Amino acid sequence: MGNWISKALSGIVNTKKDCKILILGLDAAGKTTLLYNLKLGEVISTIPTIGFNVENLEYKNLNFTCWDIGGQEKIRQLWRYYYQNSDALIYLIDSNDRDQKRINEAHDELWKMLGEDELNGIPVLIYANKQDLPQSMDAIEISKKLNLSTIRDRKWYIQPCTAITGEGIYEGLEWLNNVITSKN
Repeated sequence: MGNWISKALSGIVNTKKDCKILILGLDAAGKTTLLYNLKLGEVISTIPTIGFNVENLEYKNLNFTCWDIGGQEKIRQLWRYYYQNSDALIYLIDSNDRDQKRINEAHDELWKMLGEDELNGIPVLIYANKQDLPQSMDAIEISKKLNLSTIRDRKWYIQPCTAITGEGIYEGLEWLNNVITSKN
């Protein structure tokens, strides 16, 4: 009986929900910079991620386990091994990269993931990163290039941000928090 009371009380005291969040995007989009800005509140020097980084973050009533997985072409084929039991996807775009080949790659990788059964229906937060750079595309232009308006099977949101300064990242997290908590 004591065990039952402990479980009941811990459910009342610990109201934070555990969530698995994938942070994906092409190489050099700013995934690791974003993760460690969220975790530490500061910018750290990063090198291309060969493999993954995983960190636990608390935001309001959520405990995020964030998986930042490398975005190099050879690593992208491994992304699917991390899909299982994910609660949300954060997809980063380098807004300053106007190379049509890279835009097409970012589009194709996003839509490939959206078609995966294991990610069916989970919310997608798209960060349009590197907004501090003068040639960066705004959220509307990126939305058009990624055909975001045709997403019908899940909630999605695009948030302009600058991962190195933190500008815009908490607005995106607020949206994600609201979507995840409204499901319960």
